[in-house]
Amino acid sequence: MEVSLCRLTYAVVMLLMVSATNTGFAQKEDMMVRISEIEIHSAYVDQYRAILKEEAGASVRLEPGVIAIFPMYQKAEPTQVRILEIYATREAYESHLKTPHFQRYKTMTLNMVKSLKLIDMETLDAKTMSVIFQKLK
Repeated sequence: MEVSLCRLTYAVVMLLMVSATNTGFAQKEDMMVRISEIEIHSAYVDQYRAILKEEAGASVRLEPGVIAIFPMYQKAEPTQVRILEIYATREAYESHLKTPHFQRYKTMTLNMVKSLKLIDMETLDAKTMSVIFQKLK
């Protein structure tokens, strides 16, 4: 199960990186890519998902430097949440942390989170990622 989640996460990273390439962000050396691994207390799963969905949507819609915030959860383990985050720059990430919608998310979910691990990522081969979108058409 863990291998398929890793493959899914990799595929999503690649899809979003292609999107970033098409908007010009992937050319920047200072682009920031991160995967957040979050475990939620089981009593709060539905409430947490609703708050996270709202925050992710607001971030992508309102912040030019947020290329993607793509939340997912494991089907077999709904308390296991992963968020793919792509920012145009480190500064865009730091600005994101100060927004009202992120502050609301962080404050409202603090007691819901059992564990949090932030993993900074690097892309392997941005040139061939466009093939993914060609297959989706």
